[in-house]
Amino acid sequence: MQSVKVNLRQLVTPSKTILVVWDVQRMLVNSIFNREEFLKNLNLLLRAARAARVKIVFTRISPLPPQYQSPVLRVLNRWGNMRFTASDLALAVNPMRNEVVIDKSTTSIFIGTNFEYMARNVGATTLIFTGIATEIGVESSARDAYNRGFLPIIVEDAVSSSDREAHERSLANMRKLFLVVKTQDLINAWGVRV
Repeated sequence: MQSVKVNLRQLVTPSKTILVVWDVQRMLVNSIFNREEFLKNLNLLLRAARAARVKIVFTRISPLPPQYQSPVLRVLNRWGNMRFTASDLALAVNPMRNEVVIDKSTTSIFIGTNFEYMARNVGATTLIFTGIATEIGVESSARDAYNRGFLPIIVEDAVSSSDREAHERSLANMRKLFLVVKTQDLINAWGVRV
């Protein structure tokens, strides 16, 4: 995808763009390999998006009670036996009053939420993805966005994982399909100072 010449400024017009901040919860932020760089870039990006008046949506893992978990998750022993404290599930960055936080229990922002409905209601055509984990929720949501006719953009220095190799493999996969940019590219495209 990177070999295609694009005008990033046109693609990320604030009125047509939503910045998705995927699962930036304390328990996940504390497990990633590049915590300081990730948080620095994410906070820069949030300041720039707010200055440009880009809509921002945060997601938050909200596990279902064990008896209501997917049978697949129970078989694979994912989340089902884990117990989370309120501190574990708290966001590591603070949404502003006008920003949305979506609680979800899947690895796609489109499954079990009203996100697609909300995005279409505000006329969004571009979805910029940041957050944790690159190879799980970020990539799953970006693929779902693409399949639903949205333009997914991945911010490579504002996504992360506890598994560096999986993170890098996922970015390599997504570069073949989507536009992958750096935080500074978006700041420049929005023409804001942060």
